[in-house]
Amino acid sequence: MAGGAFTSTGGDTHYEAKITFTVIISCIMAATGGLMFGYDIGISGGVTSMPSFLQKFFPEVYKSTLEHGIESNYCKYDNQYLQMFTSSLYLAALVATMFASSVTRKLGRKQTMLTAGLFFIIGTVLNAVGNTLTILIVGRIILGCGVGFANQAVPVFLSEIAPTRIRGALNIMFQLNITIGILIANLVNYFTAKIEGGYGWRISIALSGVPAAMLTIGALAVYDTPNSLIERGQEAKGLVVLKKIRGVDNVEAEFEDILKACKVAKQVKNPFRNLLKRHNRPPLIIAICMQVFQQFTGINAIMFYAPVLFNTLGFKSDASLYSAVITGAVNVLSTLVSVYFVDKAGRRMLLLEACVQMFVSQMIIAVVLGLKVHDYSQDLSKGFAMLVVIMVCTFVASFAWSWGPLGWLIPSETFPLEARSAGQSVTVFVNMLFTFIIAQAFLSMMCHMKYGIFFFFSSWVVVMGLFTIFLIPETKNIPIEDMNEKVWGQHWFWKSYMDD
Repeated sequence: MAGGAFTSTGGDTHYEAKITFTVIISCIMAATGGLMFGYDIGISGGVTSMPSFLQKFFPEVYKSTLEHGIESNYCKYDNQYLQMFTSSLYLAALVATMFASSVTRKLGRKQTMLTAGLFFIIGTVLNAVGNTLTILIVGRIILGCGVGFANQAVPVFLSEIAPTRIRGALNIMFQLNITIGILIANLVNYFTAKIEGGYGWRISIALSGVPAAMLTIGALAVYDTPNSLIERGQEAKGLVVLKKIRGVDNVEAEFEDILKACKVAKQVKNPFRNLLKRHNRPPLIIAICMQVFQQFTGINAIMFYAPVLFNTLGFKSDASLYSAVITGAVNVLSTLVSVYFVDKAGRRMLLLEACVQMFVSQMIIAVVLGLKVHDYSQDLSKGFAMLVVIMVCTFVASFAWSWGPLGWLIPSETFPLEARSAGQSVTVFVNMLFTFIIAQAFLSMMCHMKYGIFFFFSSWVVVMGLFTIFLIPETKNIPIEDMNEKVWGQHWFWKSYMDD
C-alpha cells in the first residue's frame, strides 16, 4: 500500500520509509477527532447568538439583546449560565484526560480514540434533543469527556505513526481538522439561523453527530502505532505494522530505537511521578507554558464568541454570523500554510512571526473599539467595522499557522516514550483548564474591561515571544525517540537538565 518512494531522514538518524497510503489514511481518520472538537467550538458560539436558543434557555440574555440603551454593548451577553453552557465541556475534558492517559498507555491510542468517538455520539444526542438547560449541560459534559480522550490520543498517534520528515505536517492535520470543523460549524449556523420555527439550533447541534461517527469508524479501521503495540508487549505485531506503515522491510533501525524506548518505559511504575524527574522537566515546562500561552492569545475567546462579539460591535445577527464564516475560512487556509512550512521553515520561525502579527492586530482592534464603540452606541460605522473584521482575520491567520497547531505538535513530539502518555495528559489538562477559564470568564471580562481585553491579550503575546526566543528549541526533522539527545541535550539552557 505504499504511496511514494520518499526516504524520511532526520538529524543524524536515517530511517528508511516511504510516505504510504496507509499512513496518510490513518492520519486523516484519526484527525477527525479535531474535526469534532472544532465543530463544537464553532457551534457553541453560533448557537448562543441565535434568538430562538436564547429565548428558550436564557430568557434574561435574550431580553437584554432587545433592550437598546439600557445595557452596555459590552455586557449584553454577560451571563454565568450562558458561559457555563460553553465552558462545561472544557471542565469535563480536563478531568477526563487524567483517565485517558491510563487508557492510552494500557489499551493503546486506537482504543482511546474509539472511546472518544462513543462519548461524542452520546453527548451529541443529549444536546440535540434536550429541552432543559440541565440536559444540555450534561450533554456538554459527556462531549467534554470525548474531547479529553481525543485530544489525549490523536496528537500522540499522529506523531508516532508519521515518518520523521513529514511528522510536523501530518500532526498538524489535527489542528487543520479543528479549523475545518469551526468553518463548517459557522456555515451551518449561518443557514440554520434562517430556519423558521425556532429549531435551527437543534439541527446545528445534531449535525455534530457526523464527525463523531467518522471518528468512531476511523478508530475501528486504523492500526495502532508500533510504539504503542511494542510498549504493550506486542513486539511481533508492532514490527509487522511498522513495515506496513513505512512501506519497506528494512525498518530495523527504527524498530531498535522503539524497543530501547519501550524498555525504559516499562521500568516506569508511576508515569506522572516520572514526569517530575529532572530530564523530563524541559518538555513538561514547554508543554505547560505553550498551552497557557495558546489560550492567552485570546484565540478561543474570539472563536467561541465570534458571532456574539460581532453582535456586540453593532453587526446585525445575520452579518455577525457571516463575519464568523469569514474568520473560519481564514483559519482553515492559514493552517494549510503551517502544513506546508512547518517541516521547511521550522517551528520557531512560525511562532515568532505570529507573535508580531498577533500583537499588531490586537492593538489595532483595541484602539478602534476604544475610540468608536461606547457603552450605549448602536452601531460601528461600516469602515471601522470592516477594519475590525480584517484585523480579527489577521490575528486568526497568524495563530492558525503557529501557536494553534504547534501548541499540540511540539508537546506530542518532545516527550520520551516513557513519559509521552502522561505528558500528553498534562498537556491536554492544562489546555482544557485554561480554555475553561477563558470560556467562563471572557464575556464577563469583556463587560468589565471593554476594549481593554485586547490590550490584556496582546501583552501576553509579548511574553510568548520572549519565551520562544530563549526557551523553545527547534525540533524540525529530529526523530521522535532522539529528542533528549539531539534537542534538549544541545539547548543552551535545557542541556543542564539532561545529566541525570
